[in-house]
Amino acid sequence: MCYAIPGRVAGISGNKATIDYFGEKKTALLLDRNAKLETGNYVYAQGGVIVDVISEAEAKKTLALWEKRFFALKEKDDSLVATGTQNPKLSALFAKVRAGKPLGKDELNWLLSLRGQDADALRSFANSLRREELKNSCCVHGIIEFSNHCGMNCLYCGIRATRNMERYRMTEKELVAAAANAAKLGFRALVLQSGEDKFYSGETLVRAVQKIRRMGVLIFLSIGERDLKLYQALYDAGARAALVRFETSNPASYSRWRPGRKLEDRLRLIRELQKIGYLVSTGFLIGLPGEGEGELAENILLTRGLGTDMYSFGPYIPRNGEKEKPDLDRCLNAISVVRLVDRKAKILVTTAMETLSPEAKRLGLMAGGNSLMIDVTPEKYSRLYELYQGKYKPAKEEIAKTLALLNEIGRAPTDLGL
Repeated sequence: MCYAIPGRVAGISGNKATIDYFGEKKTALLLDRNAKLETGNYVYAQGGVIVDVISEAEAKKTLALWEKRFFALKEKDDSLVATGTQNPKLSALFAKVRAGKPLGKDELNWLLSLRGQDADALRSFANSLRREELKNSCCVHGIIEFSNHCGMNCLYCGIRATRNMERYRMTEKELVAAAANAAKLGFRALVLQSGEDKFYSGETLVRAVQKIRRMGVLIFLSIGERDLKLYQALYDAGARAALVRFETSNPASYSRWRPGRKLEDRLRLIRELQKIGYLVSTGFLIGLPGEGEGELAENILLTRGLGTDMYSFGPYIPRNGEKEKPDLDRCLNAISVVRLVDRKAKILVTTAMETLSPEAKRLGLMAGGNSLMIDVTPEKYSRLYELYQGKYKPAKEEIAKTLALLNEIGRAPTDLGL
């Protein structure tokens, strides 16, 4: 099975195309290599970007396998969407969202605190918004962690510079081979992630991106605070998306957890990447020790205000002897509240949430999430990229589990669109 299905170009306007998936329309950006794209062509799109053009014969072969399944998944998704609450305050807030009115900070904080039946109602309502705005689309990205070396000492991070651990760096050849294997498995979006490792020269990364881009995939970069000239060169080479989380909206907390760095510089990087043309995914940690009352709501509002293309947030996983465990309910509520704040949001259910519950991936998708990542790093290296304990999961097992989950809840691997 592919982790994206082809669609037919129904129309082109400027640098955007309308793509038809069995009558369902999505909008995606054209890359330079798609300059000769014509109405009627068949394409793969990921993250709102057309990443490959394929022959009509190849597309129809794949679509023939998908047509009945596509509509069956839509019906399944419809059957699982439910709304309703007996709580008048909650009902009033739902009506406010339906009317397109913004929620205040106090209202967001109250929603984030919900538990029990009220929390279930919040998540069901958020899931219904997801279905209305983005249908049953679910992007499944592969992630390749090509180096666990890092020059930073972020206190929340398992690969920080001062931690005594076995380190590795994949060669350019290994990175390209890992990407080729992921592409063969059907992934059409790949995240290339490392610590802030300046060992890799711009020339090396540019060559790798150029080679991987020819495989017909969307390339996400997650390489930290590198020089803007490098980011521009990588964009020119074919990278089109970047994952840059700010972790906390509190400047003092940011500098405490990321010694020597300032929040304003991180936010400036995000804005500069947007100017270059990158699709940017950003977000925060939930439950950082010392997180103040209302800080989670502030994090959500900052993400919304940045106008980025995807939300990525997950729990702080204790590594320093803290006894308090992350709160799964708070994480799930955060997904739902983001959906209420930004109805068209593309919300990643992060792998870190799975350390809280084996059902976290399912619960996150049913709370309003619509994107996933699967680690496709070669096993000998994946075991060493220990951002947090319990991170490693065999790729083949995760792929099988994810496919089963998507079938169970009626999600299809079509592009989310712009």
